[in-house]
This record gives sequence, C-alpha cells and structure tokens, in this order.
Amino acid sequence: MVAVPGSHTGWTFITNHARVLAAIADNPNIRIRDIAAHCRLTERAVQRIISDLEQDGYLSHTREGRANTYRIDPDKVLRHPAEAGLTVAALLSLLVRDETDRMGKPGSQSPRLAGAGGAS
Repeated sequence: MVAVPGSHTGWTFITNHARVLAAIADNPNIRIRDIAAHCRLTERAVQRIISDLEQDGYLSHTREGRANTYRIDPDKVLRHPAEAGLTVAALLSLLVRDETDRMGKPGSQSPRLAGAGGAS
C-alpha cells in the first residue's frame, strides 16, 4: 500500500491529473485505491481522471486478471498552449522519483518511466 501524505490546505502547483499520472508512472500496476490514497482524492475522482487521460490518449491500460497495467504515452504533448511542445515525459521527469531518490541513496537522478512507454 502507498503511504498517504499529510493533509494540505491552500493552493498547489500541480493538478490532480498530473498527480495521478505521476503515481501511475511511478508504479504502472498501482491500484486505483492506492492512487486515491496517495493523491488524497476519492476513488471515483481517480477513475474520472484516468478516463480523461485515456480518452485523450495520454494513458491506456491492459487488464491482467483482476489488475490493470497502465501505459503512458511519453511523447504525447501537454494540452495547454502555454506548455506547447512539452511532452508528458518532460512533465514526469519533474514529478517521478526513482527508487534511489526515495531511499535517500546516491545514484541516478532520472525518473523511472519503465511503465510509461519506455521513456528515459
């Protein structure tokens, strides 16, 4: 189970769609329940966000038994005109930490995007 971050009040820089995408990039086999807990959202909100992302081609999934495995299209361009030309991979490079970062160990600073369509 994913650790739940502390509560937060006020505004933030990152949208819920970006948070959900980052959680999936960090673990392509993550459950909706765990995304919801990590992002401090309801499961229904996460389902709607995933649906939005799939509908616009940013995300797809395959069903494996009772679990989903998600795949992110890292080359897809962000939607807002202010980010014209920036890709999902560029966004995720800022939001996703690899295992060495989480453990506080020295090593690579690049994000783990193995489940995100093979971007590096």
